[in-house]
Amino acid sequence: MAIAPTTKPAQIFYPSSDGEPVAETYIHFYALLVTLEVLRQYLEGRQATVLGNQFLYYAQGFPKLRVAPDVMVIFDVAPGGRDNYKIWEEGQVPSVIFEMTSKGTQNQDQHFKKTLYEQLGVQEYWLFDPKGEWIKQQLQGYRLRGEQYEPITDGRSEPLQLRVEVDGQLLAFYREDTGNKLLIPGELAQALQEEMAARQQAEERAQEERQRAEQAALQVEQLKQRLRSLGIDPDANPDAESAI
Repeated sequence: MAIAPTTKPAQIFYPSSDGEPVAETYIHFYALLVTLEVLRQYLEGRQATVLGNQFLYYAQGFPKLRVAPDVMVIFDVAPGGRDNYKIWEEGQVPSVIFEMTSKGTQNQDQHFKKTLYEQLGVQEYWLFDPKGEWIKQQLQGYRLRGEQYEPITDGRSEPLQLRVEVDGQLLAFYREDTGNKLLIPGELAQALQEEMAARQQAEERAQEERQRAEQAALQVEQLKQRLRSLGIDPDANPDAESAI
């Protein structure tokens, strides 16, 4: 009896791009990049990754079931970037997601994505409206309680252990343990320049102190030489001479 040759199942392709722009405007794009970089630096060295505008695939075998969060933080996974993120391969659902929302994406962000992230078990979902187009206070967060989202009223991100605030058209993050702000790239560059300038000034002051000390020592030695030329021993112990 002839045996029909077996065929391998077709490999499913999960694209990493759809050709669509990353963000609606430069303001949204910049807010995305700054948030991504600030959180990446904050979590550096930990078993976590921060991804920006990568496809999040949530149903194995169904490549059309995907979403592209603006910024997502996933804990207990290998650090570093990915072209896309498949939940069934990584074994972890994002803990925190930030969407840079606008009037044009309001319906999707407020309804479809919120419902999806709620069902996936994303612990926190933050909507940031940098232009203030539909969120009056610009920022609204939701925290998972049981199986449903509840509005965040304390301004805290529990998984990140950060306080989240609006700073103009950007998000600002503050550590809960120290209260220090997580600096954005421009602020980091300025802080580095100030630190280098302060270090240079300290080195210059130290050099000046060394020069003054050397000059004082030279003057003392010159004075001693003058005393010796007059037959006076500047190193003699006057107490010892008086005792004799």
